[in-house]
Amino acid sequence: MSASLPPKGMAGMPQPQQQQSHLPPGGGVQGQPPQGALREISPVFLCRIGQETVQDIVTRTMEIFQITRATQLPNGVTQSQAMYQDRFGKLQEHLRQLALLFRKLRLLYERCMEMTFDLHEGPAELVPYGTEESWSVPVEPCSPAVLQERLEVLEKVRQKNQEMKTLMDQMRNLLWDVNAMLSLRK
Repeated sequence: MSASLPPKGMAGMPQPQQQQSHLPPGGGVQGQPPQGALREISPVFLCRIGQETVQDIVTRTMEIFQITRATQLPNGVTQSQAMYQDRFGKLQEHLRQLALLFRKLRLLYERCMEMTFDLHEGPAELVPYGTEESWSVPVEPCSPAVLQERLEVLEKVRQKNQEMKTLMDQMRNLLWDVNAMLSLRK
């Protein structure tokens, strides 16, 4: 996407270092990657390339929106056909580049998933929603008096919960009646 700029320096001066930088490390013929180069690419490097690709996608998308925003809808005023063709061509090129970037991102994602397949864990064990009995705390063996007191407390809690539920139902019904009366009044 981005074009490389020539290095800063005096114009017309030969720069031998630039020519040598294209050779792979350890010498070799240009255009032939060193043996195992594809295997040495780490998932971190792929993720960095993916991040740059996402940034390119966002930039292209913003450019597409700028082009469409600058385009005037036909409102009876004749504009130059060349201008519309130019914008249409730019829009088509941006959309083509965007499709290529999405393909590149998909390939990077799939390659990264292949390389890190052994690192993926299944979903953590989920605790299903259960009844009150499934949440009970294991009780150590104790005296019968303590067990009896525990059962009495549990029964009182159940009774209080039932009373609260009855009160909430009564309040809900009362609110329904009040709202119905107010709506009839208006």
